Amino acid sequence: MSKSILVTGGTKGIGRAIVERFAKEGFDIYTCARNRRDLESLKTHLEENHPGIKVLAMEADLSKKEEVTLFSEAVKAVEIPDVLVNNTGVFLPGSIHNEPEGNFEFMIQTNLFSAYYLTRAFVNEMIHRKSGHIFSMGSIAGLTAYPNGGSYAVTKWAMLGMTKCLREELKPHYVKVTSILPGATLTDSWAGVDLPMERFVRAQDVAESVWGAYNLSPQTVVEEIVIRPQLGDI
Repeated sequence: MSKSILVTGGTKGIGRAIVERFAKEGFDIYTCARNRRDLESLKTHLEENHPGIKVLAMEADLSKKEEVTLFSEAVKAVEIPDVLVNNTGVFLPGSIHNEPEGNFEFMIQTNLFSAYYLTRAFVNEMIHRKSGHIFSMGSIAGLTAYPNGGSYAVTKWAMLGMTKCLREELKPHYVKVTSILPGATLTDSWAGVDLPMERFVRAQDVAESVWGAYNLSPQTVVEEIVIRPQLGDI
């Protein structure tokens, strides 16, 4: 029986790399993003390069609770995925004391609330079947405060806290929970920055870390993975 993975924000960056890595292993793919054209392109690519897998690629803005619900219901109509990766996120630079009005609300809805509501949509079924693996895509911004991090850092500290709580809650139910905490990764968030590629983490390396953590024996779980550029934070 085939396995399946749900990855939010799966058309670009780390999300795309995770989708590609698990599709390579024959996993059915469930993903969403806000850009319909990107979703159609991803679906076509996956079906052409990995024949036999199922792909559901749905347009959804997960900063809106009602769209989280619509997406989760579309997936649940097919199955409960074996792996859930809460990857959707947005970064708007700024300081807490003077960032534009609305930054905090938009980032916490996108980065944190989406993961909270999506996890709640699937976790009871995972508990019932006594299996599943939930990954949260955090950031070193959730470990270390830095200037201009503003509300983004607040959301990532909160994501780490939520993930730690989930880990404790789901221990006795054999549902694994892992927090991924990448440093500067070469994605669109860093577009235009005048730094060499070698200064960044590769999105594919983050995906390999997720794949490796998933593949441990049932009695073992990786709780946190911190991934930084070899030369340190940017």
